[in-house]
Amino acid sequence: MTEVIMPKMGDGMEEGTLLEWLKKDGETVKSGEIIGTIQTDKATLELESPSSGTLTGFLISAGDTVPVGKAIAAILKSGESLPGGWGSGNGSAPAPVAEAPATPAAKAEVPEAPSVAVSSRLKASPLARKLATERGIDLGSIVGSGPGGRIVASDVEGVAAPQAQPTRSAPAPTPVSTPGSTFDLNRLRQITAQRTQQSKQEVPHFYVTVEADLEKLEALRTQFKDEGAKLSINDFLIKACALALREMPQVNASYQGKTLHLHGDVNIGMAVALDDGLTVPVMHHADQLSVRQISERSRDLAGRARSNKVALDELSGSTFSISNMGMLNVDSFAAIINQPNAAIVAIGSARKKVVVNGDDEIEVRLRMNVTGSFDHRVVDGAVGAKFVNLVCSYLENPTRLLG
Repeated sequence: MTEVIMPKMGDGMEEGTLLEWLKKDGETVKSGEIIGTIQTDKATLELESPSSGTLTGFLISAGDTVPVGKAIAAILKSGESLPGGWGSGNGSAPAPVAEAPATPAAKAEVPEAPSVAVSSRLKASPLARKLATERGIDLGSIVGSGPGGRIVASDVEGVAAPQAQPTRSAPAPTPVSTPGSTFDLNRLRQITAQRTQQSKQEVPHFYVTVEADLEKLEALRTQFKDEGAKLSINDFLIKACALALREMPQVNASYQGKTLHLHGDVNIGMAVALDDGLTVPVMHHADQLSVRQISERSRDLAGRARSNKVALDELSGSTFSISNMGMLNVDSFAAIINQPNAAIVAIGSARKKVVVNGDDEIEVRLRMNVTGSFDHRVVDGAVGAKFVNLVCSYLENPTRLLG
């Protein structure tokens, strides 16, 4: 017999949550085959079968959280059986629902409203599944708009729930209020809530906002586009931050009680919004990459993060972070520091603005707000201001980023 255990998928992982079993009790599996999905404190990952045989003896169900190293199921070879007392007190996989025996028509009662079964085989977020169950909506009738056709909450919200057949009774009185709803937070949302709260409570944040002029950068982007390379403002921003961190290593640091740790590498985390929460894939050694390489890698990381296909080492080791909401029509905002980083920059939308130039003339320029959030235990106010201005200087002189 081979035990299926909650795997340790990273140095900081202490527990994992089973999102769903992809194989049924008694089903034959092969070594390396995906048998379930696990939610860690960083991402949703696939659970592989450790050997070939019959999968059985489920000890946890969807939604259960257990420590790493704990047995959660078993795989049996031919002739093997589960040991006595296996799984006692640990729960088990849900038993299949038996069909109710047919009732003679003469004695039939008015049936209850049918419930909708939500197939675990469908690609759907946990919140979408919950909403579908609550509203009596069949997920199989919905076309998902998420990555790979995944059904997200907004897809379910856009579908009207099945309506009950009208009766001949008197019309019901108009309700005076609409009841709200309560649902459990998924694992990723819980982790996001815990970490942002912890950061705001423990880290003395201060903020610096500088407006960058992007006219030269936009001209350079147009030139690249004419040559067949589509580079985003964010690609140049990552490079600008990476070079600024290399020039000001005191910002590329972490607070460690009585000591400060200056990181040798420049690893930039990129905040990526998911349907279920927030994740931060990491671009390692960003200072050593060209803008074109950064563009390719950032698109790849963000795409795989949205489809839960990022490797665990790509979700750890950041020394600095960037949160960009420029595509969401935002003037400016202040981001919460992603511990143990000492800083994060928040990027607003690039807008055409009327400004007064150095010759006291009025002209229209493309401008963008860059707001830095800093850990005051590591970075002083003047240093934070210098860093944000240095980032903006690189953006305003973009050819410096091409070396």
